Amino acid sequence: MTPDFVWLTLACAALTFATRAGGYLVLSRIPNIPPRVEAALDAVPAAVMTALVAPAFFSGTWREAFAMALCALLCLRFGLSGAVAAAMVALVASRHLV
Repeated sequence: MTPDFVWLTLACAALTFATRAGGYLVLSRIPNIPPRVEAALDAVPAAVMTALVAPAFFSGTWREAFAMALCALLCLRFGLSGAVAAAMVALVASRHLV
């Protein structure tokens, strides 16, 4: 771990915090959020997950696709943390066993 890596990590953390805090401060100043803005903000988590998962699912190996499908199925029955942990264990196991 080099000093440049530490500074880069701290800078990224500061910028991430600034964007989150800035968004909160801007929205806290608006007395009534318009329904269209609220609907757009409600759609952001699904859009981010799609942007992260879709490329890995379609261009990754069968191991990644299996782990994502397993996670999706486990999320229907268990909590998100347990499902992600189980999918990660399955992915690591499939990479080392096969």
